[in-house]
Amino acid sequence: MSQDTNADLTIQHQLDAKGLFCPEPVMMLHNVINDAALGDCVEVLATDPSTQRDFLRFCSFLGQEMLVSEEVDGVYRFVIRKASDED
Repeated sequence: MSQDTNADLTIQHQLDAKGLFCPEPVMMLHNVINDAALGDCVEVLATDPSTQRDFLRFCSFLGQEMLVSEEVDGVYRFVIRKASDED
């Protein structure tokens, strides 16, 4: 995990999960990752604090790459790169 120091990070997919609670954000992310091409980046915005733990586990378990994990004013922002076709 890193802070967004790469200003030219290209986002191919965006997911707004604000106001949703576990397990919905993870289920939605799983669907977007399944539809994404290898190397695509997905930006997720969420308000459920458990997404910090859940998305890290999601990436670890399914072989995806967490590029950004940050929180600003109660909104969690993640950028996840599809690094594996594992479901």
